[in-house]
Order: sequence, then C-alpha cells, then structure tokens
Amino acid sequence: MKKLFHNKYMLTNLFVGFVILSSFFFYAYSSGITGKTKKNGQGCTCHGNNPVVSVNVSISGPQMLSPGEKGTYRLTISGGPLSRAGANIAVSSGTLNVITGSGLQKIGDELTHSSPKAPQGGVVTFDFELTAPNSPGDITIYATGNSVNFDRSNGGDAWNHATNYVVNVSTTTVEKDRIQIKDFELYQNYPNPFNPSTILSYNLNKDGFVNLKVYDLFGKEITTLVNEYQKEGKHEIEFDAVKFNLSSGTYFYTIDFNGKKETRKFVYLR
Repeated sequence: MKKLFHNKYMLTNLFVGFVILSSFFFYAYSSGITGKTKKNGQGCTCHGNNPVVSVNVSISGPQMLSPGEKGTYRLTISGGPLSRAGANIAVSSGTLNVITGSGLQKIGDELTHSSPKAPQGGVVTFDFELTAPNSPGDITIYATGNSVNFDRSNGGDAWNHATNYVVNVSTTTVEKDRIQIKDFELYQNYPNPFNPSTILSYNLNKDGFVNLKVYDLFGKEITTLVNEYQKEGKHEIEFDAVKFNLSSGTYFYTIDFNGKKETRKFVYLR
C-alpha cells in the first residue's frame, strides 16, 4: 500500500513538473525569442512549420544613412489570426536599439517583443532604432513576425519573414555621387503599410519644379501634395488617408520633377 502511494506521489510530482515546465516554455516564448530571422534562424516554427503568405511582415524607414548616423525604423505585421503579434529583428552590422514604449526588448544584439502586442487598426507595429556602423557599405535588416490567436496554445497561429531591408551607409561624397546619377530620388514611404498616415520623402539634386500626386489603384487622382518650385535637398511630406476617406488598399504616389517622373506604391490598412 505504501509502495502504491509512493508511486502515485511520484507520478503526481512528475505531472506537476511537466505542467510547470510547459508553462515556462510557453511564457518564455511569450516574452520574446531571438535567432528566428533569415540571418540566423528558420523562423517562428513553434507557431507552425512553414511561413504563411497571408501574414504580411514589412520593414520601413530610411534607406540611406551616414556612418554612425541613427535612423528610426518600423516593423509592421498584418494578416493571420492577429489577436496578438510578436517579432524578432536582427541586422548584419550596426547596432539595434529599443525605443521606449515600442513593445520591444533587446536580447544580445537582437530585438524581440517583451510580450505579445495587440493590433491597432488591423496592424501591429514595432518601432526601433538602428545606428549605422562607421564603415560605408550596404547593411541588411532582417525580421520575422508571428500572428497568433492568443488562446494559450500554438494551434492556428501563423508567421512569416519580412523581405530583407537593405540600408546603404555612405559618406557625404559617396552619397552625393549616387544622387547625381539622376536629378532626384524618390524614397519608399514609411511606415508601409500605414494607418492612418505615412511620410513620403524625396531628394532633389538641384532646384526645380516639383509635382507630387497620389492615385488609387485605377489611376484616379486622390490629391496633389506638392506643386511648387523647391530648392535642392531632402524633402518630406505627410500623407493622411483619413482626410480623403480612403478604404484599405494599394495606392500610388508619383513625383514629376522638371518633366521626369517616378512612381512608388504604398498600402493603407484601416
């Protein structure tokens, strides 16, 4: 009888220990994890064996930095269950830093969520800083995001990698040489996707007349943001979709500088 009681006691302890250990791993993952990006990992496989294309993970921010310069970037996650989302961010060189209140923490030289983050307007965003290395060259930001149903299990969760985001680190002379290849350079907006506003930026290599317009997917003009003569240098303007009562979808912005045009697309998610 004593032996039977002892065996039941041991089994009970083993079961309790297993539950505690399982809970530990669950909450450890809930508190962030690293080594899951394309830089050094296979993705968030604890939330599914393979990436899911319906989960959109994107990086936005400055595409050019000077050596030692600090830039602000945003990781955006949409699609999938999206009751909550988490992230892992890494960089090939340079230094990643946390922005207070972003929901991120730094573990080693990578960033990850401090706890699963709830969406706002159908997206989850994580803002962070990157300090460029002191040597010129291209560096790559890697990111992986998960979209979970937050039911305390991994069933039904999904994840995906972001497209690697390349940032050119160059000295003033090198940057000027690159820009002089053409009269202007139109940058990708950030954040993208966005809700409700985003920043459109461009660099003029010389003075000239600028016309900047936004169009819908069918080519219908939404608004003219700029229509004036401007000095050379970098210019930024905010586009707020709420002002034009836009629905979610893909839109385009086109710059016409001294008769030369360039177009980029961006995504609005309400």
